[in-house]
Amino acid sequence: MHHVRGGDLSGDTTQTTGMRRLEAVSGKTVGSEKLWTGETHVAPATNSGDHHHGEAETSIYIVSGRPRFVFHDGDAEVVVQTEPGDYIFVPPFVPHREENPDPEVPAVVVISRSTQEGIVVNLPELTPLLPEHHPDRRS
Repeated sequence: MHHVRGGDLSGDTTQTTGMRRLEAVSGKTVGSEKLWTGETHVAPATNSGDHHHGEAETSIYIVSGRPRFVFHDGDAEVVVQTEPGDYIFVPPFVPHREENPDPEVPAVVVISRSTQEGIVVNLPELTPLLPEHHPDRRS
């Protein structure tokens, strides 16, 4: 077992403009083989850069603030508005960004990924979903 204290989180992970990622559980910090967990902080009145997380599935728990998650469904940008206690699932390779429109309150989320590395691919713009990730696709 490994105990990672909140004050010991590492910022030594790939970053995206407009947000700060802190790594807690990873291959690098505790030797995990299939899991990455950490926090992301988005300052008031700030948007992150556009990015995706490669082959990793991502689970996000909203701790504080009311961040918005934005992706492009192929026709237009789609905004998912959240509040504390909500969860978001981001499938692999889905380009997105986080936005914190609140002028005073930072947004803090806890993130878990299905890879032991915090994969981050920063993008120059928000690109439309690939067909296999489109919400209208039926299984």
